[in-house]
Amino acid sequence: MALLKIITYPEKSLSHPSAKVETIDEKIHELIRDMGETMSQESGVGLAAPQVGVNKRILVYNARAADPEDDGSEEKITALINPEIIEASGSYLSENEGCLSVVDFRADVKRYETVRVRAQDINGRELAFEARGLPAVIMQHEIDHLDGILFIDRISALKRAMYKKRILKQIKEARAS
Repeated sequence: MALLKIITYPEKSLSHPSAKVETIDEKIHELIRDMGETMSQESGVGLAAPQVGVNKRILVYNARAADPEDDGSEEKITALINPEIIEASGSYLSENEGCLSVVDFRADVKRYETVRVRAQDINGRELAFEARGLPAVIMQHEIDHLDGILFIDRISALKRAMYKKRILKQIKEARAS
């Protein structure tokens, strides 16, 4: 297994929709293992393939992230291939949402309280499940990545503009030094 480089905003590839996975082979399995290791190393609860430079509809997440009984000592990494939200309901405020690709920024984001997701597992079997609360937020956040959407695209234009200005200033300063 290998740690992968996480791509960060303003990298343009993060705004491109991902391609459907047609064949689940050993390369895909290796990518999933590497994504899981990378997500764990970075203390994330989810990671989408575009965040590591792979334009494929794959995500991994910690299925225990919302378990109040879990002390955080053991993760359960789950992979979804070609996931899509097929139903959504309710309203939920994802407080202080962050992203491994949006460095040093957190914001409140309006999300659905419940989502129904359809996907394939690592063996290509079709599955469907319902997620509520934090797991629903994780699904929406990671599937947004697969659709070329960052969470900052879902906040106010003013907050987004302030973040973009700060990041562009940091990039300019780094290039100057």
